[in-house]
Amino acid sequence: MKILAFSDLHLSRARAEEIVAASRVADLVIGAGDFGNMRRGVAEAMRLLAGIETPLVLVPGNNESLEELRMAAPEGAFVLHGDTITMDGVTLFGIGGGVPVTPFGAWSWDLTEAEAEDLLKTADGADVIISHSPPKGIADRTSTGVSVGSTAVYAAAERVQPKLLLCGHIHDCWGEEGLIGQTRVKNLGPRVNWFEM
Repeated sequence: MKILAFSDLHLSRARAEEIVAASRVADLVIGAGDFGNMRRGVAEAMRLLAGIETPLVLVPGNNESLEELRMAAPEGAFVLHGDTITMDGVTLFGIGGGVPVTPFGAWSWDLTEAEAEDLLKTADGADVIISHSPPKGIADRTSTGVSVGSTAVYAAAERVQPKLLLCGHIHDCWGEEGLIGQTRVKNLGPRVNWFEM
């Protein structure tokens, strides 16, 4: 399976055009959250991605809630948050939101580490974990060097050992990778990222 994955589109028309064009040769497209900005523009972002005809799996970021993404997602798209889907023998688990709670205030759709840990209990058996937030210590540093990733996401990857953990959220680390045991972790960013499963 040829997977195209991205995160943090934030209503970028140019980035959306690149992703839509690349999707024509993908078997699956994954969007790892933050399609709009500050809980606005989610429907507009989905319209920017309307040319994707390949199966589409989305998780909410902290810039849209689960409900907002479900309402705006294209017909036939799969929105994951605390659940799994299996496609062509590949099991994907998704968890959205900012984890841990961000300093951005009331507009940000966040989860505590305890809430995330509870949702991640159902990730067992996943080949791919899609988490908007990165795991603690990998691709999670802010511009000031502070590690702001999730301990719950790290622990789940350590326990489950999926082949891939795909994330975003921390813009300063777009494109960075790391390992948790045998799990390849990548902070995607709003670009075309390819993976083979």
